[in-house]
Amino acid sequence: MDHTTIAVDVAKSVFEVAVSEHPGRVRERHRLSRARFRQFLAEHLPATVVMEACSSAHHWARQAQSQGHRVVLVPPHAARPYVLRNKTDRTDAKGLLEAFRNDDLRPVPVKSETQQALAALHRLRSAWVATRTARLNTVRGILREFGVMIPTGAHHVVPHVRALLEELDAGVPGLLRVALGEALREIGELEERIRAIERQLATAAEPALVIRRLRTIPGIGVLTATALVAAVGDVQRFPSARHFASYLGLTPREHSSGQRRHLGAISKQGDTYLRMLFIHGARSVLHHAKSKTAPATRLRTWALQVERLRGHNKAAVALANKLARISWAVWRSGNDFAAAPAV
Repeated sequence: MDHTTIAVDVAKSVFEVAVSEHPGRVRERHRLSRARFRQFLAEHLPATVVMEACSSAHHWARQAQSQGHRVVLVPPHAARPYVLRNKTDRTDAKGLLEAFRNDDLRPVPVKSETQQALAALHRLRSAWVATRTARLNTVRGILREFGVMIPTGAHHVVPHVRALLEELDAGVPGLLRVALGEALREIGELEERIRAIERQLATAAEPALVIRRLRTIPGIGVLTATALVAAVGDVQRFPSARHFASYLGLTPREHSSGQRRHLGAISKQGDTYLRMLFIHGARSVLHHAKSKTAPATRLRTWALQVERLRGHNKAAVALANKLARISWAVWRSGNDFAAAPAV
């Protein structure tokens, strides 16, 4: 592989290519169609291909790797500061070349097709869960206008509304009954789709040893384990558990200067979906830790102590941070999680 660097501004139909052999200097530029870009990768000598980690970037990265190229995916937030003046395809490609020269750049690893398929299942499930929540809230709001109050909790809506529709004198106008019935059927279809996705994820998780090991950690189930494998890929790229927790945005945001050091709330950077799963898992661990049948472990004792000192929400976030670090240790060591007894 020579020292040629090829920066590619990936798009839907037109690809802007900038070829450089010396830092800061572009030797040639091309504006190629999809078919012509694929031919360009096949005909060019093995080089370093730099792309922004955007839509379809992982697909083209796999295409370039199959042709013998080394691929570097630059995070979008890291490439944007190097785009000078107006934003165009040419300046975007030149900005990628400049961002690649930064030694502090942490490239995005190229995902396999299996990883992207798992991530796509999670995205579909999240979209259907959001649609289901919107439909439930719409039904709640409509019935509230007619004086019908539904108890808190998503599981109360469908049976409560179905019972109202079966009563002729329930206070629901006849003009609304057919539409509300259609809304209930749509909610049922969405719930069935969500369950089907979860069954697919559970089936995909069965043969994976890494997922089985991650599921031995409290608060981590099929959803969190499969989402971790889909998003992270190779955990060896994180040198420590703190780096992994920082990748998820669960470490404090720092604002320091001189001898003054200030640590604030969590940074909330990284993958929002993964962070949400970890925090929900931590809430379930806290809830279970309060039961009398819960085993006396060091993790349970620590979580309850933090909750007494800081409150439930801060304790859930702190426990999510710890669960992320435990996940890194379990994944990296290749051993199942073993809960230490309370001292």
